[in-house]
Amino acid sequence: MQNVSILGSTGSIGESTLDVIRRHPDKYKVFCLTANSQISKLASQCKEFNPKFAVVRSKELAADLSELLLNSKTEVLWGTQSLSDVVVDAEVDIVMAAIVGAAGLVPTLDAAKAGKQILLANKEALVMSGKLFMTAVQENGAKLLPIDSEHNAIYQCLPTLSQSEINRGEYKGKGVHNLVLTASGGPFLNTPIELLENVTPDQACAHPNWSMGRKISVDSATMMNKGLELIEAQWLFGINPNNIQVLIHPQSVIHSMVSYIDGSVLAQLGQPDMRTPIAYGLGYPNRINAGVKELKLQDLSGLTFFEPDLIRFPSLKLARDSAIAGGMAPTIMNAANEVAVEAFLGGGLRYLQISNLVEEMLTNISSTAPNSLEEILEVDKDTREKSILYLKKLNSR
Repeated sequence: MQNVSILGSTGSIGESTLDVIRRHPDKYKVFCLTANSQISKLASQCKEFNPKFAVVRSKELAADLSELLLNSKTEVLWGTQSLSDVVVDAEVDIVMAAIVGAAGLVPTLDAAKAGKQILLANKEALVMSGKLFMTAVQENGAKLLPIDSEHNAIYQCLPTLSQSEINRGEYKGKGVHNLVLTASGGPFLNTPIELLENVTPDQACAHPNWSMGRKISVDSATMMNKGLELIEAQWLFGINPNNIQVLIHPQSVIHSMVSYIDGSVLAQLGQPDMRTPIAYGLGYPNRINAGVKELKLQDLSGLTFFEPDLIRFPSLKLARDSAIAGGMAPTIMNAANEVAVEAFLGGGLRYLQISNLVEEMLTNISSTAPNSLEEILEVDKDTREKSILYLKKLNSR
């Protein structure tokens, strides 16, 4: 029986994780559930899974949750420090890091320092602090398993090596040529570019294949999500960004591929269902039932692939350029994008202006290499403040 703490249990990844755990009550016990503000959903989860702890953002939300959990054995905590406390606890075996955005960085880094098995669904831990995070993993004996379907697919297609050998890029001596990230292309893949100016948040969130939160859905529409994954892959697999290819694959059946120097290409196929990589991470190195419908190859009508159009998807180019530039560039890009997407979802920014804001911040903020987490968080804060000022200027015109 392994104890699992889920950071971000009310989001789509968190709910899928609980669904897999629900199928294996003999293998997993929920130690802690956390949420930002969805108190009613968190209360329902706590009543079903009876975690030792539940963590929310604020003291006021904690009081509301406590009222919903009267007579429950679950202890309600609140605040950033509590997020870290419930992942480093000695009773915890596995941490599902599924908090969206920069808010998930500190507790995920603390889990690495505590040597936990981390199922990484939070991109920002690597995008913002790749070197620091991977150093913490390696120095503290943590086990890091990627949950993004693309990185999970690559992990499965690489030669059989230890995790630390994979992180150091030692698989390249085994004949690996390139890593290939696949992308659906999102809801606007075939929309005339001139019509993108007036798309709405609901249209941007209507992903054709995946069920995701609104922020990630917008990132998928702009392909910033794929750019973040490129940077994440750079650190997970110790590889130069120039050796990571991105291909549009609208069917979302092949989740990613590894090409080898002998001409072979290994691919991982499956339904577009996050329970597959989640089950892989929970059960590793064994396979467990995920509750996912069998993929029947005979029912597939065809699989297509093509290069992304960087005029349609400028965010992807910004992300690749940031990966190559290094330093603070990925941190700046991520912070600016989070502000831009939030503004778009709130009606304060047009869709095509998302990449404009990100490019503006990358152009005007210094991106020297960070030496500490404090420096990273300071640049993240500075970028957000400058992004908000930029938004105010735009809206005052």
